[in-house]
Amino acid sequence: MRRTKWAALAVGLSLLTGCAGGAAGASDEVPTLRWAVTLPAHWDPVVSGSGAQFRILSLTYASLTEINEKGEAVPSLAESWDYNDKGDQVTFHLRKGLKFSDGEPVNAAAIKAYLERAKTQKDSALFGDLTSIKSVTANDLDVVVDLTQTDYQIPLLLGERVAQIPSPKAAQDPAALDKNPVGAGPFVVTENVPGSHVHLTKNPDYWDAANIKIEKVELLSAPDTATIVSGVQTGVYDLAGLAPNQVKAAEAAKLDVVIQPGYNASNISINVNKAPFDNPKVVDAVRYATNRQEFVDKATFGLAAPTDQPFPDTYLAYDKETANRWPYDVTRAKSLIAESGLTPEQLKVDLVIPNQQTAAEIIQSQLAAIGITVNIKVDPNWATPFFAKDLALSIYGTTGRESPVQTLTAHFGPDGPLNLSTPYEPEGFEAAVKVARETPLDSPDYQKNLRAATRAGLDSRAIVFTYSLPNLFVKSPKVSDFAPIPGQLHWTGLTVAS
Repeated sequence: MRRTKWAALAVGLSLLTGCAGGAAGASDEVPTLRWAVTLPAHWDPVVSGSGAQFRILSLTYASLTEINEKGEAVPSLAESWDYNDKGDQVTFHLRKGLKFSDGEPVNAAAIKAYLERAKTQKDSALFGDLTSIKSVTANDLDVVVDLTQTDYQIPLLLGERVAQIPSPKAAQDPAALDKNPVGAGPFVVTENVPGSHVHLTKNPDYWDAANIKIEKVELLSAPDTATIVSGVQTGVYDLAGLAPNQVKAAEAAKLDVVIQPGYNASNISINVNKAPFDNPKVVDAVRYATNRQEFVDKATFGLAAPTDQPFPDTYLAYDKETANRWPYDVTRAKSLIAESGLTPEQLKVDLVIPNQQTAAEIIQSQLAAIGITVNIKVDPNWATPFFAKDLALSIYGTTGRESPVQTLTAHFGPDGPLNLSTPYEPEGFEAAVKVARETPLDSPDYQKNLRAATRAGLDSRAIVFTYSLPNLFVKSPKVSDFAPIPGQLHWTGLTVAS
């Protein structure tokens, strides 16, 4: 497989989100990891589904597949899989003798129940990712997945983000599962105090338990970013995410600062179904008015890199032919606004965001320079109107997907959860994605076809990408290095010094 670029760019997502242990308050005899995190709002993977919290959920849930250092799908609960000749059916063969932490067997019926729930549950965050799955048949330890089309992305798709498998018994009450996870992962939740902490212990029944070296994990609600550095420095935490403006402070404190590349991307999200963005000239004006370097300098303190695609330029699917298609050009942007025929009153728009962000102020300033008035509105419940496609303008960042085709369809597809302009999609995108799906991952044409799908997606008027920020992390030197797995956090082999 031609995965070297993907592996190189994603070396740090696991390093970034990693863990530590043996800090203040933990037993010297029991390797304990104390991780300052934003505690999951949802523990049901069907509802959680998006963002970076699937890495936290990987403590309690094992996934159908995992990703190796080359970005290839490798065994997890499924020890192997095979396609039929047409590529429209894939059979996953599960490991024998596995069970969930409530004693229920890990079998094909459990996988079938999960995938069907993810496709049909009203509040599922995953249904848009599973459109290729037509039906699932359970045959003891064989999961037969019939597809709506030829799709060689399925083993990648059914990795951590999309196929973290809960106990079917626990999932009979999704509301209870959402608060008390029951999976077959490397750890079991023993105490969950919302807003405060979560305690976990090693799961002796995990399929790879012999390589789990940490006995306990303590998830601690992350404090204000300004106190993260001191918390790690004093041993309150062993590991925490790091804001760009805290990097210098962490370095000055002689802490381990990990700056690892990932396939993250931030963007301006536009709803072309709402005024004034139903006018194509206004959208083009926004494209030309976007100064990506200003985002890099002011929002990330120079730690990010400009990008005009849903991933950095080192990514497997980055299309170099389309690079810098909309260069920063205020004069051109102003001309397009004049050509739109809209009045200043018609060029007023709300920018709705979940919390105050420097990026929002940059957008406000850049669009004001071309005659568009932006009113910033902070809504803590931002996700509800965003995913309901009720907003005209917003911003968000993504952490990428195991499947590059999934990343593209999430942004550009008619049902894409990140496409604020649903059901709009750029002309030619569906056909280009079809070709990419139908290309085996080890084909010499795989990267070429992926890039063609990216090129077609970038015709979309619904998204303007701005920058790609690497994963930033601060950790105690007690914590061993993490395996360089793109996008996923693996617990195997991780150690904590006493």
